[in-house]
Amino acid sequence: MKSFLEKNETVQRNWRIVDADGAVLGRLAVKVAVALMGKDKPTYTPHVDTGDYVIVVNADKVQVTGNKADTKEYQRYSGYPGGQKIIPYKRMMERHPERIVEMAIKRMLPKNTLGAQMYKKLKVYSGPAHDHAAQQPQKMEL
Repeated sequence: MKSFLEKNETVQRNWRIVDADGAVLGRLAVKVAVALMGKDKPTYTPHVDTGDYVIVVNADKVQVTGNKADTKEYQRYSGYPGGQKIIPYKRMMERHPERIVEMAIKRMLPKNTLGAQMYKKLKVYSGPAHDHAAQQPQKMEL
């Protein structure tokens, strides 16, 4: 018996939509990352991007548990002395709520070119409106 390996030419990608209203950030990110990688499909192949396109709406209504809303910070560093920037969760949520969801999902994807290709299939919107109605996305349960 031979093992089945998916090819780039034969991958069928669907569009899925997730409503983040009231969802816990980490649990949402896990489900979306698995869908982007294609690990929930029987045709999953590690070296091929078999995942679906995922649209996340209402990113501004995502929740965190415990006291993470007060203590969680996002950090980046430019490489220069004094170039470290630390942004608290609350300020990031006020200014760019979609970035919180994007960063949580991106950090769960593989850290290589295949992971970057998977990340491009993610679309995050802070409100309920999105630009992908023509793709007829299917609702994804969390």
